[in-house]
Amino acid sequence: MIAGSLRALERLLLPNACVSCDGPVAGHAPDDLLCSLCRARLRAPGHGCHRCQQPRPPVGPCRFCADWPDVLRGVRSAAWLGPEAREIVHHLKYEGYTALGRPLADLIARAVTRPRHAVLVPVPLGPARQRERGYNQAAVIARALGAVWRAPVAAPLLHRVRDTRSQTTLTPDKRHANVAGAFRARPPRSRRPAAVILVDDVLTTGATLAAAAVALAAAGWTQVGAVTFARALPFELRADGTVEHGRMGHQGT
Repeated sequence: MIAGSLRALERLLLPNACVSCDGPVAGHAPDDLLCSLCRARLRAPGHGCHRCQQPRPPVGPCRFCADWPDVLRGVRSAAWLGPEAREIVHHLKYEGYTALGRPLADLIARAVTRPRHAVLVPVPLGPARQRERGYNQAAVIARALGAVWRAPVAAPLLHRVRDTRSQTTLTPDKRHANVAGAFRARPPRSRRPAAVILVDDVLTTGATLAAAAVALAAAGWTQVGAVTFARALPFELRADGTVEHGRMGHQGT
């Protein structure tokens, strides 16, 4: 009882600071790490390509997911990688803020329909990066999302057999080459396996998800989807600053 009272006093006198804007988190959520304003500023991708959710081109089919393997049925994200989302990802990935897993899982669950008969599989890190960081940010999100969706999480199902270069500065073609053959998967135990939902923090070109899906298909998994917290902004949205300035409109139908 005394410990609880002291904790309540601590929350009142020293409220958490939002990882995105450094402002205080409202008193109704004293253990949260995201303030309500930054949550409101996150912009969801909305409708677009039925498979990858990217905005559709003015003419012709979607080019973003055209080269993905057939087994990768669809990818959904909770937010564009605008300023707020970028800060959130940075703190989760590089600053050790693993407590962000639950609020990010809540945001994903709010934006993405819960899949039926699916197992969540975090995209694994390479051995060296796992040792260096001490945790896998994708696994942090996957565990929290599994709790929200009440879905099983099977991290050992997929592993990265080699370390790869950071994808940050690579062109799309080099991203695909960088991760090609980097994953191996365990085969399903059932003749009618559940769908696999890959979980990651950010979608950029889809190269990593595609390579993971190829490994899963080679092992015998026939249905693969993916969810991420954020996705990189397409050029047209970066150019006109719609997300950067919080003016995101409806994307496609």
